[in-house]
Amino acid sequence: MSNPLRALLTFLLVLACCPLSLADSEPPSTSNPTKILESFARQPTQHAAGVTVIDQHEKQVIMFAIGAVLLTLLIGTASVGIAVAAFGKPLFLVHMILAGLTATVALIHVAVGLVWFYPF
Repeated sequence: MSNPLRALLTFLLVLACCPLSLADSEPPSTSNPTKILESFARQPTQHAAGVTVIDQHEKQVIMFAIGAVLLTLLIGTASVGIAVAAFGKPLFLVHMILAGLTATVALIHVAVGLVWFYPF
């Protein structure tokens, strides 16, 4: 490598490693991490255009409705399953459809609960 190129690379390395001014090298003496976090907490949340914000109570009501549907499907699936197994009724296809719907609603209930109520 030639001397001018080596000198240029050394200069760029020193320039990149050194602060450009004294203000960049020292943190402000008044900075307090707690105050900084509090200032972020006080700022109003900004939402993208077209995003709907759901209140906590509405989330609970929606989860309750999904849970009520799930409980109804679960009782129906169990009833039809008992009718098929114990009494020999020809309702196996109905039982399988209800079981599939019950599993689907259960997965929806879990996913919505995790997204809305589990603090990530």
